[in-house]
Amino acid sequence: MGKLGRVLLGIGLLLIAGLLVLRMTGLDPEYVDYTTEEYNQRGRTAWPGLWLTGEVVREPVKDWDWALDVDHPELGNTIMLETRAWYGLPHSVTILPTPRGDKLYIGGSARSARLEREFPFFKTWWANVERDPRVRLKIDGKIYEMTAALVNDPEELAVIIGRDPITKTISENGSEEIVAKWYYWRVFQRNVVQY
Repeated sequence: MGKLGRVLLGIGLLLIAGLLVLRMTGLDPEYVDYTTEEYNQRGRTAWPGLWLTGEVVREPVKDWDWALDVDHPELGNTIMLETRAWYGLPHSVTILPTPRGDKLYIGGSARSARLEREFPFFKTWWANVERDPRVRLKIDGKIYEMTAALVNDPEELAVIIGRDPITKTISENGSEEIVAKWYYWRVFQRNVVQY
């Protein structure tokens, strides 16, 4: 094996070792407060994380409204979502929960340049969920293993978010423009103890 081969092997082993450490310790996504100008200036994005760690909850949750009462000193009531990228590694982000009693929803809006893309490619995690609906949520330090199902009914979606899922405005020339589209998934617990 030549010098280049040894260097490439060394780099490969370091990458594998790094991923193994991150698998054990986790790597939470970056949090940027969605109410700040910094969030808007960054294109409404933050750095994603990898694996989420915490105690896995195996009991069924009958009422998700408590998720809004979580008040983390840095994250507020955001939750973390772990999806799987097409290349096998996790992709985790922070999102706001949308609980409705015994139902829990995740989602958000596509705005600006993202609207030029085709659904589900507005956001990386949306494309991941559509490809593989098995997700993990980290709420108040605990992990909930879930399966996500896209809400396809516009009327149901309007009830969930309390408004039309398509936000429009009138431009200066008088034409109607779409400025945001909202998409939500209902998430169902999996791997829970059934009685």
